[in-house]
Amino acid sequence: MPHYLIFFNQNWVGDHSEEWFMSRGPLARAVVDEMRAAGVLVFAGGLEDFNEAFSADATSGTLQFREGPYARVPDYLGGMTIVEAADDEAARHWAGKLAVACGWPQEVRRFGRDAEVARP
Repeated sequence: MPHYLIFFNQNWVGDHSEEWFMSRGPLARAVVDEMRAAGVLVFAGGLEDFNEAFSADATSGTLQFREGPYARVPDYLGGMTIVEAADDEAARHWAGKLAVACGWPQEVRRFGRDAEVARP
């Protein structure tokens, strides 16, 4: 079965009160629990503070690690979910549930056929 990345850009979230964000968490967790129960969940998670990233870069021929994001850009990944869904329509279903629960847009991309999944 194909795997899909469902993700959001942090800039899509918008400005909301702390109470609003606190109200969205249980809704999003309920959708993740529903995915788990349906057997489609591979991974789900929101990312920590953008500035706490580090990067590994070997494009110069020498591996270098740098503190902070690789590129300082205003757009960055806020969180993602990976599902194993039967088809695009099933992936749309789950992305729609997440968009409603979170209150911001979700983008969906299908992984290539050579994607590997490690199962415990």
